[in-house]
Amino acid sequence: MKPYIITIARQYGSGGKTVGKMLSDRLRIPYYNREIITMASEDSGINAMLFSDERLKPDLLTRLKSRYKSEFPLPSDSSKAYLRDDALFDYQAKIIRQLADQGPCVLIGRCADFVLKGRPDVVRVFVHADPAFCLQEAMKVDSLPEDEVVRKIAEIDEYRAKYYKHHTGHDWYDARNYDLSLNSGVLGFEGVVEEIVQYMEVRSNFQE
Repeated sequence: MKPYIITIARQYGSGGKTVGKMLSDRLRIPYYNREIITMASEDSGINAMLFSDERLKPDLLTRLKSRYKSEFPLPSDSSKAYLRDDALFDYQAKIIRQLADQGPCVLIGRCADFVLKGRPDVVRVFVHADPAFCLQEAMKVDSLPEDEVVRKIAEIDEYRAKYYKHHTGHDWYDARNYDLSLNSGVLGFEGVVEEIVQYMEVRSNFQE
């Protein structure tokens, strides 16, 4: 089987992150999620907390001023452009490309499928599930009342979709953006991993 870079977009509660870690272990390749933000912060010199975690933050500076008042070193008007969503996204995209250039890996979210478009060594995956399954999985990690978790799932999926639309111009839910769209509620996490691995094997044979 040829080595591939695997990008995983995922609904909240669908277990996309878990699937990514399982793939990383099975294929013995690196796994990157929030590590991308840390690397982008180190590369750019911008505090990691200023980076968007797949969320558009047009009011970022206003909220920072409110939260930290004069204790937080805010940028001057001439440097605010470096903190805009597009600029912060570009820093992360740079890291994603660098990681892909280093070799096979698993990349979670952050429009990695779009950032790496055109590369023949990329497998683009979208992991989704029905609301009941996502709620069940989210309740395992969120110590909140059920109605609040339901609301949280909807909010996170909404801001991920808006983030994707803003930076790619495409619909996050559109299966045409991906090589595989897999229902973890039907297949289970192991089943999703197996489907991805089998796809890579078939694709490797087809491209030989």
